[in-house]
This record gives sequence, C-alpha cells and structure tokens, in this order.
Amino acid sequence: MESFSSLKTIEWKNNSVVMIDQTKLPTDLVYVTYTDYRDVANAIKTLIIRGAPAIGVAGAFGLALASLQSKAETKDNLIADLEQAKKILFETRPTAVNLAWGLEQIMNVAKKGTTPSEIKELIIQTAKIMAEDDIKTNMAMGKHGSELFQNNDTIMTHCNAGSLATVAYGTALGVIRATKDSGKNIKVIATETRPVQQGSRLTAFELNHDGIDVSLIPDTAVGYTMANRLVNKVVVGADRILRTGHVYNKIGTYQVALMAKQHGIPFYVAAPLSTFDMKSNPQDVIIEQRKGTEVTQIGDKKTAPDGIKVINPAFDMTPPELISGIITEAGVAKPPYEKSIKKLFEAKK
Repeated sequence: MESFSSLKTIEWKNNSVVMIDQTKLPTDLVYVTYTDYRDVANAIKTLIIRGAPAIGVAGAFGLALASLQSKAETKDNLIADLEQAKKILFETRPTAVNLAWGLEQIMNVAKKGTTPSEIKELIIQTAKIMAEDDIKTNMAMGKHGSELFQNNDTIMTHCNAGSLATVAYGTALGVIRATKDSGKNIKVIATETRPVQQGSRLTAFELNHDGIDVSLIPDTAVGYTMANRLVNKVVVGADRILRTGHVYNKIGTYQVALMAKQHGIPFYVAAPLSTFDMKSNPQDVIIEQRKGTEVTQIGDKKTAPDGIKVINPAFDMTPPELISGIITEAGVAKPPYEKSIKKLFEAKK
C-alpha cells in the first residue's frame, strides 16, 4: 500500500479554493474555502498555506479566482485585472521561486486566449493540471530519492517539506514516503523548526498521521543527535535553488548542513525543477524578513521582554559544498552542480 498521504493541502472545488489551515495544526485539521484572490494572498502571507510547491499552486488558483472575479468584457481589461492580482499575490513571499513560476505559467496561458470566457476556462484548467502535476512530480522525485536511502536508515529532516508543503505527497517527505513504500524500514528525526514550529506542528503531525516512525528534537539538539550517531542521512526541501547549487530553505537549514558535514552524514535536498532559479546569483536573492512577534511570543504567550530588537529571517543559504545531492523529478544532481543541474533541465525538455 502506498503511503500516499490522505492530506490534500489545496484543491479547486466549485469555483473556489479549498485549503488546510496550517496555522491550526496539529490541534485541529481545519479546511478553509476562498472565492477572493485577496484571501488567497493573505493565506500565503500568514502561512495558512506554505511550502514552495504548495504556494506555487496557490498562486495559480489565486489567479483563477481573480479571473472569475473580474468584470472585464475585453481580453485586455481581463489581462490588466490579472496583472494587478499577480502583483498582490507575488508580493506575499518574495524568496520562494515556485510562487513566481506558478503566476507566470498562468499569465502565459491567459495571454493565449481570445475572449474573457475562454481565458477563464483556460486558466482554471491549467491551474488544476498544475495541482495534479505537483503530485506526479513528487512521486517521481520520491522514486529517484528512495534509491539513496537504505534499510534501517534514520533520516533527519528540517521544517516541513511534506504533503503540507505541496499539493500532496511532499518533496523531502515524499522521498521518505517512497523509501518506506519500497519496503525499507526507516525512522525519521524531525527538528521543531523555530520560530513557527513547522517541524513539530506539521512534519510530526503528518508522519504520525501516516504511521511513519518519527521522533521530535529541539533545534538545539541537531549536533547532539549527529554526534551520538542517532541519525545517518539528512533530507530537506528547498524554496529556491540556484544553477550553482546554492540552496535557500527554511532558516536553520545551513547549520544542519554544516553539522552533517562535520559528522560525515550525507545531506540531500529534494525539490522540483520549478524551484530552480537559473538566472540569479547568490547576492541577488532577497531573504524574506518576518515579524518579530514570531520570536518574542508563542501564540499569545510572551517569551521575551517588551521593546527587544529581533532578527527573524525566514530562510538561509546552504552552499553547494555542503550538499551531497539534489533530488528532482528528472533525477539526482551531484557535484559539480552547474553541470549536473543543466543536464537535468536538458533531460526534461
């Protein structure tokens, strides 16, 4: 039986977008329904939906809603309305590449239509196909990735790159699911991933929900866990990967990778080709800074004195020399990355 997670993060139903409200997990599994693209933008901004592949599809569905909301009677006016919606949706999370990718795909399709009604139909169909493709992509990635893991491996993961970060199945957790599906016995160690706890709230919830053996550790116990040989592989997701193999992922990934290197533990990244940014250089990438209250309180409970300064980046950069392999739906890229990443894109064409 494939451990295909029964959690569907986002879908299109009756001309509206239905998604799991991830801020309510792990205590409540709540679905929210939106008919206004501004609500989708707000959901991306406030982490009701998060994870690079999931927000790529959310952006596409957001534009589908925007097309339905538009009163435009000509193609040009509809495109203008869509451009406005695209701007609002894009500004929600600047670091993740999939969001820009999802919005771009939809705008390209919209421009091919002739009448407003034809364009709306095209957009909705394309967005739905993107959601289905996300699952297929993750399953292909999982299959490639599962070959890197052995029976009785204990795999560490950071943040949430599971079903909840995608439409379903997951990237890093998709690799873990596929490894389990191939008959190998595996255990997972999940970091809590402060300050928003995606590891404890989401990864632990999701793996537990799917019957995969998971232990939770505080972020500060990564070194301890590795030094005591409690883990022998690491796999994480990514929000952006450059052609050079520099990986942008949830804050804390860099220190996990550094410690893995120190302890001789292979460190893998799993992400679809839609997460790759083949144009930017490391110095061009804007790291999203999030509000200080994520760090100075947990829920409504204050954990720091008033008026304290806070540095709260959402992501960090892991350099290619710390990465053992990058798992994609087209295969696994190995160092030197400039060459191997280019090859994967050529193979995909």
